[in-house]
Amino acid sequence: MSTPQQGSALDRLRGLGREVAKFGAVGGVGVLVNLGVFNLIRHTTDLQVVRASVIATVVAIVTNYIGFRYFTYRDRARTGNSRELPLFVAFSVIGLVIENGVLYTATYGFGWDGPLATNVFKFIGIGTATVFRFWSYRTWVFKALPEPAQAPAAAQAPASALAPPRGGAESGPSAARAPEPAGK
Repeated sequence: MSTPQQGSALDRLRGLGREVAKFGAVGGVGVLVNLGVFNLIRHTTDLQVVRASVIATVVAIVTNYIGFRYFTYRDRARTGNSRELPLFVAFSVIGLVIENGVLYTATYGFGWDGPLATNVFKFIGIGTATVFRFWSYRTWVFKALPEPAQAPAAAQAPASALAPPRGGAESGPSAARAPEPAGK
């Protein structure tokens, strides 16, 4: 999973499948948090639909960051809060605009603002934004660790194979013989 460019196509596909499953598990919790907070706010306050949705989305974003960092992408490079968190927030805000843009259009553009309609369009907005979030998080926020460099074949050979031949620079069958006496 952390080396998407290496391995066979089947290995890469399996890695992507595991990543999508983990992303989906965390995202599923995020959807439940998002819809739960949205409906709680809608039924207990007089906030407008999109404002309630934005608050719910922000709560879900915080929940998802924890899940993505410590579950889905725990084996990915940790670039620190100076890079990772601002990118996560930036892409999450774009996802928030996508998600709530769908709800805004349905509610104020078409007048579909009943409880069932708002939940349906909230869910459609979440699904649309999820495609963008998956791509952006895996590409920019939680980057794959680079493949460790393979040691050259010479470094893996036994030490005796790397030692210079006895008796000087000779090689081949005569290198194994003892040197001739100097007086001959």
